[in-house]
Amino acid sequence: VEAKPVVPVSEFLGVDLGLVKLATDSTGEAFSGEQVERLRRRRATARKQYQRAGTKSAKRRLRKMAGRQARFQKHINHVISKSLVAKAKTLGAGIALENLSGLRGRTEQTASRSLRKRIGNWAFYQLRSFVEYKAAREGIPVVLVSPAYSSQTCSACGHCERGNRQTQSEFVCLHCGFSMNADQNAALNIKAWAVRKPAPKVSTRKGQGQSPRL
Repeated sequence: VEAKPVVPVSEFLGVDLGLVKLATDSTGEAFSGEQVERLRRRRATARKQYQRAGTKSAKRRLRKMAGRQARFQKHINHVISKSLVAKAKTLGAGIALENLSGLRGRTEQTASRSLRKRIGNWAFYQLRSFVEYKAAREGIPVVLVSPAYSSQTCSACGHCERGNRQTQSEFVCLHCGFSMNADQNAALNIKAWAVRKPAPKVSTRKGQGQSPRL
């Protein structure tokens, strides 16, 4: 990739990654994962049927399915990365991405089997690499930010508590009452942390339950 000199920026476009919404940026634009999940379930069912059959024809179909899934993921990741880079260029901003390296290993012991399958099914690293090389062609800086507590921290007052994440889509700060879409709130934190990189202080209040992250 022929890269341009990196343009100095003072602002970043924060990007939160997930499964329900594959990517949500700090302006509120989101890329739904509904089509991806629907296709994943349909192909998982077909894969089981072909594996049970075990015939040569079934094995050929399995190989074709694997190729189609990879091409579909690549297309969606190209669409998302192209849109994010174009927006950052228009805003004159850099791009701040969650650093999801080692995500599968971290969820191995804590996530349910179905969630592990969903995480393993999507190519987050591929999306990151697409964003990085497209941004390099435009001279747009890309920084990686730790996602720790981004879904539990209030982007308005900085209060961090598990109970702030009411549902997968709803964020309500238990300290100041600020509320907004949970994924956009996380993206705003990632945007801010790309510059400040603070260490959120987690409340130890009990009885708030677990925060639905993805």
